[in-house]
Amino acid sequence: MSSPFSNTVRVARKVVAIAIVVFVLLSVLTVLLFRWVPIPVSSVMVERQIEAAVAGRSTGYRYQWVSYEDISPQLKLAVLASEDQRFPYHHGFDEHQMALAWRNWRAGEALRGASTISQQTAKNVWLWTHSDLARKGVEAWFTLLIENLWSKQRILEVYLNLAEWGDGVYGAQAAARYYFHTDANALSAQQAALLASVLPAPRHWSASRPNARVANHSRWVLRQMRQLGGTRYLDTLH
Repeated sequence: MSSPFSNTVRVARKVVAIAIVVFVLLSVLTVLLFRWVPIPVSSVMVERQIEAAVAGRSTGYRYQWVSYEDISPQLKLAVLASEDQRFPYHHGFDEHQMALAWRNWRAGEALRGASTISQQTAKNVWLWTHSDLARKGVEAWFTLLIENLWSKQRILEVYLNLAEWGDGVYGAQAAARYYFHTDANALSAQQAALLASVLPAPRHWSASRPNARVANHSRWVLRQMRQLGGTRYLDTLH
């Protein structure tokens, strides 16, 4: 005869199993849907809106989806040069950068992030900004999904459309308008390098009024863009 405790455990296991199956199915379905459909809002946008509402601030934001073809090749290249130069070749995780970050940390340096553009895209679409083990686990799952179900061009397209480029400024089109009063497809190499340089702290740094750190990094990004072979490097994306 089963005890109440064993019955409870059995029910709990069943509930957990069902929850896992539902999560897997929904995550695969949303990834397949967003393979073609423009994404109307990201989890980061929602999180920022909630934060603003709690703080009693304005909840407006700038965001306009544009296609991959309507984003300047210079911006695509600048972001790759600054954020993830091995993007065309890895499968979502850059083992080389992860090993380097771990080795530097073991040597006494501060632990730095080694997130790829694929990982950042997964976070921006589905997850919260605060980093913890739970988020990292779910992020890895979604990273594997988009790497296997989307093309590299699609991952970059989504990343550039959802990236946070300022307080309430999301995506390449909104950033181009906000900082340079132009469209995403008209950004120059210099403007693109400045935009790529503010991504580590977009709510504190400005692309149109760069501080010394942003200005110096933008010059480094321009050199990296040339060393990668210019916009021809984008031909490696499929």
